[in-house]
Order: sequence, then C-alpha cells, then structure tokens
Amino acid sequence: MKSPRDNWPEPIVRVQSLSESGMSTIPTKYVKPLNERPSLSKFSDVNIPTIDFEGSSNCEEISEACRDWGFFQVVNHGVPRELMDEARQVWREFFHQPMDVKQSYGNTPKTYEGYGSRLGVEKGAILDWSDYYFLHYLPGYLKDHNKWPALPLSLRKVMEEYSKQVVNFGGRLMKIFSENLGLKEDVLQNAFGGEDIGACLRVNFYPKCPQPDLTLGLSPHSDPGGMTILLPDHHVAGLQVRHNAHWITVKPASHAFIVNIGDQIQILSNAIYKSVEHRVMVNSAEERISLAFFYNPKSDLMIEPVKELLTTHNVSPLYPPRTFDQYRLYIRTKGPQGKSQLGESNKLNPQHDKM
Repeated sequence: MKSPRDNWPEPIVRVQSLSESGMSTIPTKYVKPLNERPSLSKFSDVNIPTIDFEGSSNCEEISEACRDWGFFQVVNHGVPRELMDEARQVWREFFHQPMDVKQSYGNTPKTYEGYGSRLGVEKGAILDWSDYYFLHYLPGYLKDHNKWPALPLSLRKVMEEYSKQVVNFGGRLMKIFSENLGLKEDVLQNAFGGEDIGACLRVNFYPKCPQPDLTLGLSPHSDPGGMTILLPDHHVAGLQVRHNAHWITVKPASHAFIVNIGDQIQILSNAIYKSVEHRVMVNSAEERISLAFFYNPKSDLMIEPVKELLTTHNVSPLYPPRTFDQYRLYIRTKGPQGKSQLGESNKLNPQHDKM
C-alpha cells in the first residue's frame, strides 16, 4: 500500500463551522447509507463492564472483559480527577478559539498531526461529523510542543502531565493483560518495545448536528493500535460498542477511563483478546468532546502472535508478522472501515477460533 499523500484530496471543511452556520440540513457528503445510519440501543440497561482498579478481583474481571467485550471502564485508576477535568477543559477551550487560530495547526494526511476534519484520503468519501486534534507524545523525538496548541496557555503543561499519568496507567494494564494470558508480566510490554513504545492522542470534537439520525461522529472501526485509553465526555453519551451483533451505548461512570483492546493486542494474543468495532453518535442538542490516548507498539517492530501462546495452546498463528507502521497505513489511507484492516493482514487462517 502506498504511503499517505501530502495533501487532502478535497478542500477541508470544518464541521464546527457547518454546525455554527445555522444550517438545518447537513451536506450530502456526511449522509450515511441507510444501513449505516445510527440507531438508539435497544439494550438501554446493558453497559460495558465497570472495574474498580483497586478491587481484589480486578485481574479476573479485566481478563473476562478483554475476551468477551474488548471494552471496559476503570474507576479508582490512580489518575487524579482534577487532572482529567483540566485535560477535557483545555481542549474544549481550544476548539472554541477563533477559526484562524485553529487553522494555523491544520494537518495533512502525511502524519495527521494537528487540527483535522477527516480520516482517509479517498476522494468523494462519505465523511464523519467531527473535527479532531492529533499529537504525538512518544517516542520523544516525535513530540514537538510547537505542534501542540499554544492556547489556552495551560494546555501544554496540562497535557504533558496528563500524558505521563496515562502512559503509567497503560503500563500497569499491560502487566495484567500479560499475566491473564498465562505469560510473564513483561511479555506484552516487551513485544511493544519495552520502554520504547509509541503513544499519541486524538482529541475528538463532535459539534451539534441538525440531522443526527443521518450521520455519525465516527464510523464503525476497531482501533489499529495496541490499546486505547479514552477520557469520555461524561455529560453526553455517544460511544457505541458492537457486542453480540448489537450496538450498545456506553454509559460512562464518573471520572472513569474507557479502555479498549486494539488490533495489535488481538494479534499478539492470537485473538484470545478481542479488538471490537465501535462508533460514535452525534446529537442536535449538545456538543461532545473526548480524548483518545493510543498506547502503541514501537512502529518498526514486527508484531505477531506470541510464540509461547501458540505452543501452550498447540495452535497455529492467525496473523502474519507485520510492523505497526505497515499496519496503520490502511486506516490512514482508507479511513475507518469496520475491522477490514485486520482482515487485510489475516492471510494465514480465515478463522479466528477461540483458544
């Protein structure tokens, strides 16, 4: 697959500008086909598992959630509540800066870093109703504070501390993931590169939408990276997770992180752990903001099923070796398209049997 191009295939339109224009109908390039339009969950009493990180049975609960749901939310995780609130607030303030301030950080498909309004470079694609900001945190040589917004003034300091705390939390989760597979606690972390991992942030801004029944804030996809640690907008629901062929609307707990398994951990676990499709609905009454922190393997490391798991369970690998850099080219080129990127790499065995 070719590397992403230097420029977007069409002029970029900021969704926030469309929302604030007072229009009553959305442009056709945001209207999803009938079979892809959102619907309210019929299972209003169902939610993803909520796990108390200080609880005595948290390891067992996390293991079950990784195998069955691919999603769970964590309370008592150790990241200060005040820091979580500050992180949400500085980004809300950024998205309400004047447009010329935001435009100065406009991104390209080459790296995606900066202020953006689309994923994928296919001309004529149906787009999602959202804007975003993408930035790098690790490895250190990719982090450039000049590419982080200068306003509000506290943003860079807040996000430096927030990112450090979330990376620490991610490392603690990786040990539990590894031990729950019957492996030594450092096996998955070492497969990611040890301390030399990748970490980046996408802040999602979902403006009010006059026709929320026709579009999505983010199309169905599984995350191509290792693990995502999401700070949701706890006042406005919108995230939906596919579970047993149904879309379940996530109801965030106060000051919880929503954690989901990414494709790279599904590959390393040989599909014991599941990366699961999810999508985002929008609404006409309120805007939403969320911070998706991606905890990823070092980009040039070869990722493949852990050999010890294959031996223990006497099974063949479901996935061929591939670097994360090679893998994520798919979604950066085509945009979010279900779990098709995982299918693209699955050339060894068409069946994902449980071990």
